[in-house]
Amino acid sequence: MKQLLFVLLAMFVPSIAFASEAAHQTIDLTGHWVGYAAIVIFVLAYTLVILEEQLHLRKSKPVLLAAGLIWILIAAYYASHGMPHAAEVAIRHNFLEYAELFFFLLVAMTYINAMLERNVFDALRDWLVIKGFSYKQLFWLTGILAFFISPIADNLTTALIMCAVVLAVGKDEPKFIAISCIGIVVGANAGGAFSPFGDITTLMVWQKGIMQFEEFFALFLPSVVNYLIPAFIMQFAVPEGSPKASTGKMTPIKHGGLIIVGLFILTIITAVSFHNFLHLPPVFGMMLGLAYLKFFGYYIRKSGFTEIDHSDIPTGHNIDDEGFDVFDKIAKAEWDTLFFFYGVIMAVGGLGFIGYLGVTSEFMYGQLGATNANILVGILSAIVDNIPVMFAVLTMNPDMSQTQWLLVTLTAGVGGSLLSIGSAAGVALMGQARGYYTFFSHLKWTPVIALGYAASIWVHFLVNG
Repeated sequence: MKQLLFVLLAMFVPSIAFASEAAHQTIDLTGHWVGYAAIVIFVLAYTLVILEEQLHLRKSKPVLLAAGLIWILIAAYYASHGMPHAAEVAIRHNFLEYAELFFFLLVAMTYINAMLERNVFDALRDWLVIKGFSYKQLFWLTGILAFFISPIADNLTTALIMCAVVLAVGKDEPKFIAISCIGIVVGANAGGAFSPFGDITTLMVWQKGIMQFEEFFALFLPSVVNYLIPAFIMQFAVPEGSPKASTGKMTPIKHGGLIIVGLFILTIITAVSFHNFLHLPPVFGMMLGLAYLKFFGYYIRKSGFTEIDHSDIPTGHNIDDEGFDVFDKIAKAEWDTLFFFYGVIMAVGGLGFIGYLGVTSEFMYGQLGATNANILVGILSAIVDNIPVMFAVLTMNPDMSQTQWLLVTLTAGVGGSLLSIGSAAGVALMGQARGYYTFFSHLKWTPVIALGYAASIWVHFLVNG
C-alpha cells in the first residue's frame, strides 16, 4: 500500500508543481494568428447567439463550439512551445468559476420549478386577473411586482410570470401587452441589480468576493429610479379602461407550496451565512438548501399529498411511482441557459488568457477612466449581453473603488433594458408575447429607458459617491 502511494505521489506531485509554475508563464498572442482566429470564432458564435430568434438555433450551441475551438488553439500553441500544462491550469481555473455558478443556479432553478409545480405563481397570476384592475393599474402592478420579485426569483423567471398575467388580461388590447412587457423588462432588470440573486451578473460579483451580500442594497435607490422614470412616462401611453372581468376560478396552491417558498428563503439565508460567517463559497450553502427541498419532497410523497393528473398517465402505468420528485424539477432547469454560461465563461476566459482582456482593460480603465468605462459596460450589455461583458470585467479585475464596483454592477444589470435583446428577460418575452412585444416596439421607448439609465447613475453617485 505504501509503495502504491509512493508511485501515485511520484506521478502527480511533479506534474502539479510544474503546472503551478507554468501557470505564471503566459505568452501574448494578441498579435498572433491564434489570437485573430480566436476573435473570429467568438464573433461568429456570438452573431449566431444574437440571431437565435431568427435561426431557431439555441444559443448554447455556438458558444459551446467556440469555447472548445478557442482552447484547442491555445493548448496546441502552448504545447508546441514546451508549456503543455499552462493551458491546463488556466482552463481549470475558469472551469472552477463556472462550476460554482452552475450549481448555485441549478439549486435556484430547482426551487423555482418546484414552486411552479405547486402552482404558487399560477395562484398569483389568477389573483391579479380576477381582481379586475384597470389597464393602468395592471401596468404598475406587474412592473412593481417584477421589481420586487426579481431580487429573489431572478429577473428571467419573474418577467415570464408577469408576462403571463399581461397576456391573460390584455388579449383584447395589443398596445397594453406591448407597453406592459417593456415595463416588466425594465422593472425585472432594475430589481435584479440590487440583489446577488437578482441577476447572473450580480451573482458573479458576489461569488467573486468583490462585495458582501448587504453591500448590494446600496443600489436600491438607483434601481428604483431606473424603473420609476421610464414607467412614469410610459404610463401615459397605456390604454384607458379595464379588461373584461374574469369569471374563472383561482388556481389553488398545492400542498406544501408556501412551505417551499419558505425553504427557498431559508436556502438564501443559508448561502449568505456560509459566505459571511463561515467564509465558505455561497454555492455550498445553496447545495445544503437543496437538501431541505429533497427532504420536504420526501415528506410530500410519503404523506400522500401529491396531486396526479391521471389523464397524462399511460394505460398500465404504475401511478405509485408518480408524484413530487425533486429530480424532475432539476431535469426541468434551464439547461440551455446553463450551457450557454459555460460556453461564455470558457470562451471569454480563453480570450483573456490570450491577452485581449488585458489590452481592453488598459484602454477602458486606463484611458477612458473607471466611470466612463463602467457606463460603457452598461451600453455594451444592451448590445452583446451582460454576462460575457461582466465576466470580462471580473477577469480584467481593474483596480477600482467600491463606488465604481457598485456602478458597474448597476450598469451591467440595468443596461440590458435599453434594447429587447439586451437581457434574458427581454429575449424571453419576445418569444412569450410573440407578435405583441417586439424589438421595434421596445426600441421606440429606448430614449425614455436611457433617461432612467442616466438618472440611476446620477443617483448612485449622489447616494454612494
